[in-house]
Amino acid sequence: MSHFRVLLRVRYCECDAQQVVFNARYGDYADVALTEYFRALFGSYQSLLEQGLDSQVVRMATDWRSPARFDEVLALDVATLRIGTTSYTVRVEVSEFFSGRHIAVTEVTYVMVSAQGLEKTAVPETVREKLAAGVPGGLVNLAGIDLST
Repeated sequence: MSHFRVLLRVRYCECDAQQVVFNARYGDYADVALTEYFRALFGSYQSLLEQGLDSQVVRMATDWRSPARFDEVLALDVATLRIGTTSYTVRVEVSEFFSGRHIAVTEVTYVMVSAQGLEKTAVPETVREKLAAGVPGGLVNLAGIDLST
């Protein structure tokens, strides 16, 4: 499975009273990673809309393995898992960047719909090909860390 990676730094406001990242924030993290993934795949999400296509989330599930904490750098590795007739599933694996410690895994299933009427529609072949190919080696550094060393 080829991975596309997004780096994020945990902000203080994302942590709860237990001093770990609040569980609902993982949906936010997945959304940020998937937005960057779609940008890398399609140029922009707007380009899908211009083709009369949109996607709606129909399922999001997260399994946690260990807590993320304030100021840690998270690596969000994104890959397409499955492509069906009208839906596709993408996986976001979250780990601590420096240690590689596994933190969580989120799977998101989207249904392809028409941009105007939001009716379910088949995933077009061009979209299917891009989702299947992924973005091997793609990296978006939103954490502000120096990767040159």
